[in-house]
Amino acid sequence: MVERFEQQCRNCGSNVGFTQSDDDGYFYCDNCSERDMDIIATGLDEEQLNIRYSKGCNTSRRANPVEPTVPTIDFEKNNFISYDEYYSEIRSRYLNGLQFMIQLQCRALVDKFNVSPLIIGLVGPLWLRFVASTRITSDEWADQTFQDSESQIQGEEDNESSHPGDRYGSEPINIHRKRIIYVWYRSLKTAIPISRSLAISFLVCHLAREPITPSDISNWTLEGKIPYFSAFLEIENKFGPRSNACPILASCMFRPIKAVSSQKLESMAADVAQRIRLQLPPVNFHAVASRYLRQLSLPIEKLLPLACRICEWSNPPELYLSANELRIPTRVCVMSIVIVAIRVLYGINGYGMWESSLSNKNPSSELMQILEAKYSEIDDMQQEYSSNLPSYLDYCKDVVFPGLWPSYKNPEKLELVKIENELLDELWDFYQNNKDIKKQIDKNKTRVEDYSYGDQDSARENRASKDLEIKRMKMDMEDNKFWYIPPRSNVKRKDYIHYARKREDVYVYAVHADYYVLLRSCAKVAQVETRIMRIAVLALERRLQWMEKRADSSLRMKFNLNDTCGFCNSDSATDDDPMDLSI
Repeated sequence: MVERFEQQCRNCGSNVGFTQSDDDGYFYCDNCSERDMDIIATGLDEEQLNIRYSKGCNTSRRANPVEPTVPTIDFEKNNFISYDEYYSEIRSRYLNGLQFMIQLQCRALVDKFNVSPLIIGLVGPLWLRFVASTRITSDEWADQTFQDSESQIQGEEDNESSHPGDRYGSEPINIHRKRIIYVWYRSLKTAIPISRSLAISFLVCHLAREPITPSDISNWTLEGKIPYFSAFLEIENKFGPRSNACPILASCMFRPIKAVSSQKLESMAADVAQRIRLQLPPVNFHAVASRYLRQLSLPIEKLLPLACRICEWSNPPELYLSANELRIPTRVCVMSIVIVAIRVLYGINGYGMWESSLSNKNPSSELMQILEAKYSEIDDMQQEYSSNLPSYLDYCKDVVFPGLWPSYKNPEKLELVKIENELLDELWDFYQNNKDIKKQIDKNKTRVEDYSYGDQDSARENRASKDLEIKRMKMDMEDNKFWYIPPRSNVKRKDYIHYARKREDVYVYAVHADYYVLLRSCAKVAQVETRIMRIAVLALERRLQWMEKRADSSLRMKFNLNDTCGFCNSDSATDDDPMDLSI
C-alpha cells in the first residue's frame, strides 16, 4: 500500500511530498497540510492492480473492478471539533509559540552576549501590552476575520475554490470555499509577524540601556547565535506536534522566509513602542560611543568627555528611535558625534595629515595609520561559519536548512538514504585526506610568490609610492561618490571646515583625504555606507552651526533696561478705570 508519494503541492508549491493520513485515507502535503483530491487510498495495492491487469489482458477476460474505499472520517477526533475550538487552538498555538521564541532570544542575549538579566523581566509586560494592542484576543476577532474573508473580490480566490467544499470534513470554510483555518492563521501572521519577535527583543535591550544596536541583532540572527530561523524546532519540541484543531506544521507557522535588516528592525521596535504608547528614552550614548571608540582603538578618556558634551549640547532627535524607516539610524547619529569630536580634538581639517603619513612618521599621522589599519582589519574579518568547510556545513545544517531530513517510510527509499549517507562519508573522508596536501601546495605557492615579487616590492619602494597611494585613494573615493581635495596650503585661519556637497547626476562630496579616511573607518565600524555616514555628519554639523549662531546672537543682544512692562508701569496702572467690585 502506498503511504507516501512525491508531487508538487498546488497550494504552497513545495516538492516535499504527500503522506497518507490514518484518519480519512486522504493524502496531505507535508509542508502546508493541504489535502490532495487527485489521489486517494483504495482497497487494492499497486502490485495487485498490475497483476490483475496483466491477467485480464492474457485471458481476454474483464476482471471485476475494485471499487475504491470511501474516505472515512474519525468523528471522535475530527468531526466534533467546534468552531470555537478551531480558532482558539490556532490563536493560542501561534501566540504561545511567538512568546516562547522571544523568551529564547532574550535568554541567548543574556547567556551569550552578557546583556543584563533585566530584559527577561521587562519583556513579559511589554509583550502582553503589544498583544492587547492588536486586539486579536478579543471575542470578535474570529468572526470579523471570517466576514472579511467572505467580502473579498471574486477574482482573488485561490485554487481551493475550484474543488468541492466538503473535502475538509468538519473544518469551517467560507463562501469562496477557503479553509478558515488558514484565513485565521494569515490574520495572526499579519497582525504579529514573526519578525516582531526580534523587534521586541531589541526594544527591551533599548529600555534596559544596553549598548546593543539593531545591526548586532541582525548579524547574530544570521549567524544563528539568536534563535530565529531554527526556533520552530524548539517550539515544536515544547508544544508538541500539530493537532486536529490546528493542523498547520510548526515549520510553516514559525519559520521566517527572509532576514530582517537593521533599518527595518529599528523602525519596527519604534512602531511597537508607539502602539503600546510607550515613551522611549534616547539611546545610551555613553555606552554606545565607548564601544565604538574601543573598536577604533582610540583613547576613550580623551574623546568620550568631548563627545558627551557635544551630545548634551546638541541633543539631536536622531538619538531617539523612529518608526520612519528612511530616517538616519540611531547608531549612525552616535558615530557622527564621535567623528565631530575626533575632528575637533585632532584637528582634521585638510592640513594634509594623511599625505604626510605616507612619507614620514610623526605623531599627527599616527591617527591615520590607526584608522587605516582598523579599516583593513574590519574589512578582512570573516564570519565564524565561513572560516572553514566543516563550520559552514554545520551552519547550513543548523541555521539555513534546519529540520530538513528525509521522511521516507518506504523500505526501498530508506535503503537509498543509507547508500547516500555512505557516499557522503566516503567523500568527506576523501576531503579530509587531501586537505593537508592542499595546505602544503598553498604554502609552496606562497613561497614562490614571495620570492618572485620580492624584487618588485623593492622596485616599488624606489618609485614614487606616495603618488601611487594618492591615486588609489582617488579611485576609492570616486567609487563612493567622493571627490579628492588636495591639502590646504598657506593656511591663514585654522578653524573647523564644513564640507558641502555638489549636485550632479547624484550628490558628490568633495572632501580632504584625512577626513575621508576617518569617515570610512567609522562607517565600517557602524556597519553603514560611507555616504550615509557623511549625510549624518553633515546634518549634525548644520545643527551645531545653527545653534552657535543662535547663541552668538543671543549674547550680542542688547536690552534697554529703562523700558518697563506695561503691567508693571505705575503710571499706566493709575490711568486705568477702577473696577467696581460692589454687588
